[in-house]
Amino acid sequence: MKVLVTGAYGFLGGYVLAELMNRSIDTTSPPRDLLDLLKPDDLYDWYNWTEADSIIHLAARCGGIGANQANPASFFHDNLQMGINVLEVARMCRPDKVVLVGTVCSYPKHCPAPFKETDLWNGYPEETNAPYGIAKKALLVMLQAYRQQYGLNGIYLMPANLYGPGDNFDPETSHVIPAMIRKLAEAKRKRDKEVTFWGTGRPTREFLHARDAARGIVDALLHYDSPEPVNLGTGIEVGIWSLAETVAGILGYRGAIKWDATKPDGQPRRVLETARAHESFGFAARIPLYDGLRETVEWWSKQPS
Repeated sequence: MKVLVTGAYGFLGGYVLAELMNRSIDTTSPPRDLLDLLKPDDLYDWYNWTEADSIIHLAARCGGIGANQANPASFFHDNLQMGINVLEVARMCRPDKVVLVGTVCSYPKHCPAPFKETDLWNGYPEETNAPYGIAKKALLVMLQAYRQQYGLNGIYLMPANLYGPGDNFDPETSHVIPAMIRKLAEAKRKRDKEVTFWGTGRPTREFLHARDAARGIVDALLHYDSPEPVNLGTGIEVGIWSLAETVAGILGYRGAIKWDATKPDGQPRRVLETARAHESFGFAARIPLYDGLRETVEWWSKQPS
């Protein structure tokens, strides 16, 4: 097997490459400056040149609530177009398998928790990330249609919110865990007496370490062939307020944590039903959240300021 991994130089991509290499699976990962996924001819030429026989599509334009609000059109267009191009190249080149990685943001805003794959179409996504979530969900429809019409063996995975060493810590585009770590670490360094985060702190989220996610993606590549989407997660829900207190404790920050309720909370709850992944290809997360947070904090503390 030789696997072409798009987005291999991104956060999750590095973990997926490591997992494939650990299993002695050959990989090819086009650098960003050599392949523009918005141009289908580039991808077609690269796929044929490398003679890969499977594709894992990880490349995405994504970010936290602020980035989604600032770039809704780009998040919709770029994610949809990249996925369309990957599937069109797959239709022409006939790989053994295509793995598309979707997002928990595709679920309805008021989906009953835990989110089951069968609930995916029972409502509109949370507004702040709806363009991103709908673009990703549209690719599930396209993948299933290509399976039906062209016999394309494609699978679709939806991981919970990811985190871990190597995450994006840019304050303008980062997700909640790296944003919290950076803000609290800077507050400790400056000896600030308080830190303010967006929202009320009441929403809940589920967090999956990127190393666990990578293992699940490769397990699915090797052992899952159904057209039905699959959640990847821990099944454990944590409040954002509690998360902030935990990160502060790991960092040793003793100031006050406050919340700006004028800023959006995002989706009220997010936690996944993970039975399908376990039953279909034996996946279960292994890294407890506290251990993963501590590892991520330690990694960040070693980065140049």
